[in-house]
Amino acid sequence: MKTTTTKTSFSLKEQWQIFKMLIAFTKGYRGQFLMSFIAMAGVSGIAAYLPVVIQQYMDNYLRMGNATLMITIRVSLFYLVLTILKSIFEYVQNYLFQMASERTVGDIRDTLFDHVIKLGMRYFDQVPNGTVVSRVTNDTETIIEFWNVFLNLFNGLFNVIAVGIAMFTLDWELALMFTAFLPIILLLVYIYQRYSTRIYSQMRESLSRLNARLSESISGINIIQAFAQEKRMMAEFDTVNQEYVVARKAMFKMDALLLMPAINLIEASALALVLFVLGRQQIIDASVEIGVIYAFTSYSKSFFHPLGQMIDSLSIFQDGIVSGSRIKEVLNYQEMAPTSLPGASAHITDGEISVRDLSFSYDGEKSVLKNINFDVKPGQTLALVGQTGSGKSSIINVLMRFYEFSHGKVMIDGHDIKEIPIEELRAKMGLVLQDSFMFYGDIANNITLHKDYNDEYIQAAAQFVKADDFIRAIDGNYHARVIEGGDAFSTGQNQLISFARTIIREPKILILDEATANIDTATEQKIQSGLDNMRRGRTTIIIAHRLSTIKDADKILVLRHGEIIESGTHDELIAAGGTYHDMYQLQTYQKDE
Repeated sequence: MKTTTTKTSFSLKEQWQIFKMLIAFTKGYRGQFLMSFIAMAGVSGIAAYLPVVIQQYMDNYLRMGNATLMITIRVSLFYLVLTILKSIFEYVQNYLFQMASERTVGDIRDTLFDHVIKLGMRYFDQVPNGTVVSRVTNDTETIIEFWNVFLNLFNGLFNVIAVGIAMFTLDWELALMFTAFLPIILLLVYIYQRYSTRIYSQMRESLSRLNARLSESISGINIIQAFAQEKRMMAEFDTVNQEYVVARKAMFKMDALLLMPAINLIEASALALVLFVLGRQQIIDASVEIGVIYAFTSYSKSFFHPLGQMIDSLSIFQDGIVSGSRIKEVLNYQEMAPTSLPGASAHITDGEISVRDLSFSYDGEKSVLKNINFDVKPGQTLALVGQTGSGKSSIINVLMRFYEFSHGKVMIDGHDIKEIPIEELRAKMGLVLQDSFMFYGDIANNITLHKDYNDEYIQAAAQFVKADDFIRAIDGNYHARVIEGGDAFSTGQNQLISFARTIIREPKILILDEATANIDTATEQKIQSGLDNMRRGRTTIIIAHRLSTIKDADKILVLRHGEIIESGTHDELIAAGGTYHDMYQLQTYQKDE
């Protein structure tokens, strides 16, 4: 599935499907939308009647010369009351509609984020982080404006109906002249709808690439500066930025040609035609009432302006359809993180692992693991070694259930791993990665991940992995601030915090994915005792970068191209004189050098 491309055009059927998907989120707020539309109808009715009040006053009183002060006051007060009532209806209409829109979009954003964090890792392998962020932020924000399309649509519809009724009541022949221009407006709508979707799709896709480039640049800012890549990155960013600018220019040109300027021209033409007819009639028989002229002059704007707003909203409508399609695309991506079998209830008690004939592929075509077999008894340590791409991390991904496997068996304590609830796996299997990610907050929250552990328990976990000493040496101790990524701390300190994060959960199985690969030898020696404490009494699987750290492993597997090519203890593999022997000798030689 291609998740990073967006369609540039949509059929009416596709637009309807996207609209149905979005409208489903309004279910809890339809009462508010309905009340808003009722208030909107009141606004339109009053707006259409106000010119009639002035028209009747002009023709029935001013023209006849019998407009007394009392009549003038009564008409003025009546007009004022209607205007105040219209303002109240407008407030109710806008408040209810905007609140319902915000809550609906909030639900969309929650649903989208909830879906994203449950997606399988394969999705994040395919889609840049910036693109995902754009889906959850920019695209959902666009939907707020998308709902305003329907505010303008119904507002325009109610206005046109109310004004149309008023015009036909006053003079049906003149009203027909106004309505004769409707086919021209409908033609504009057709032309705009045909070309706007493609332009807005290009604009949204350019914005997504812009966000992705920005996110990547910020994440890799240290590399950019270290290798003096600022000019190249600026040039690449400018290229993407200019693509977005060009797409925006195309939108502005289209909107300037087909939206309000075109409607204003039609309105002026209709009004000129009506004035010509009224003037001609006045010259012929002097039968034109001045109040009617005033009313139709007012109605020209009241009739065409809402139509212009409706067409103007088509630009937002097309933008919303594109954003809706991108949201729908994410929600339709159903390769979720692996789940347990229905009714799964097995528990991890001892931490015994047995893998039989395991084969695995990320893309369904190229196997990265082929017929993997091994056993790890409770409390034993298994080490995985091999060159980059040999399949070490893939074994971890399968064991942690980050990816689904289709061939072979993975057993823990005699239970198929698919029969163990995911919550049980996450609670009983502790993972320490090569790169320790720290969240905004403080050290204590990064250890507990906001679970309910008391201070004594947190400190005990830190002491267990030898992290307590450096934490107490920092201002604020366990409540010292942590910025994203833990950049304020050294790599070794971040890793010790991640050790405490893992050990506080008291896992039965410990997985160390090259946990000391990014740490210098001196620092590694300081934290090795923390690792030793963590491993004691636990089944441990280690992906080893430095072979000297796994000499005491109960079993070592050497992998190449997804297959186990050697197996045994450190001494057995050295004595065999194979690949492991060569790797160990090479590292020993480099260390001596």
